[in-house]
Amino acid sequence: MAGHSKWANIQHRKGRQDAKRGKIFTKIIKEITVAARMSGGDVNMNPRLRAAVAEAKEENMPADNIIRAIKKGTGELEGVNYEEIRYEGYGINGAAIIIDCLTDNKQRAVMDVRHALSKHGGNLGTDGSVVFMFKHCGSLIYEPGTDEDKVMEVALEAGAEDVVTDEDGSIEVITPPNDFMVIKEAMEAAGLKAVMAEVTMKPNMETVFTGDDAVKMQKILDALDDLDDVQDVYTSAVIED
Repeated sequence: MAGHSKWANIQHRKGRQDAKRGKIFTKIIKEITVAARMSGGDVNMNPRLRAAVAEAKEENMPADNIIRAIKKGTGELEGVNYEEIRYEGYGINGAAIIIDCLTDNKQRAVMDVRHALSKHGGNLGTDGSVVFMFKHCGSLIYEPGTDEDKVMEVALEAGAEDVVTDEDGSIEVITPPNDFMVIKEAMEAAGLKAVMAEVTMKPNMETVFTGDDAVKMQKILDALDDLDDVQDVYTSAVIED
């Protein structure tokens, strides 16, 4: 882990996400639809939907698009019936990967995921092969220079599980998945805006990749993320520029 900077890695991730903004609306609409289908269209009673709608608003998605996606989920409008599927696999040097899909065609999804992995030096694992290496949680990241005492006070008061300060000065607030939006909103009400906020699968151990291995690992992650059926990709790999 020598020389590893969490903040640099976060900036790297954000840069790659920003470069793929064309796919973000599609992903969010699918997430809103599935969340509404599973637990109803009331954002106050459905934490997953609340988080998806908040993300849509942060991305400046038109309100009509959000309402239409919710109605497709609740059955008020006709829509595609997406199924949630999780695949587990390995990248370069055995780095763990979790691939969450929302798809209307399971056969296509698994074929595409398997191909993306094998083409770039990874392979598909069995159910349960890597998921135990991750923790399902909410994550709020604050940039170096943020008032650490204030973050800790507000976060713990709001019900956060932990507050971790990295060597580079960035601060991460870990939350229970279902309390993510409540804690995020409490932080924002206190004037603390996270630079990255998500419900995620957080690896218990990370492996830093540099040089050629970093390039190869990034190709696997990009190939997976480019698939239409793939909603989220989580990995134990940390890619350093």
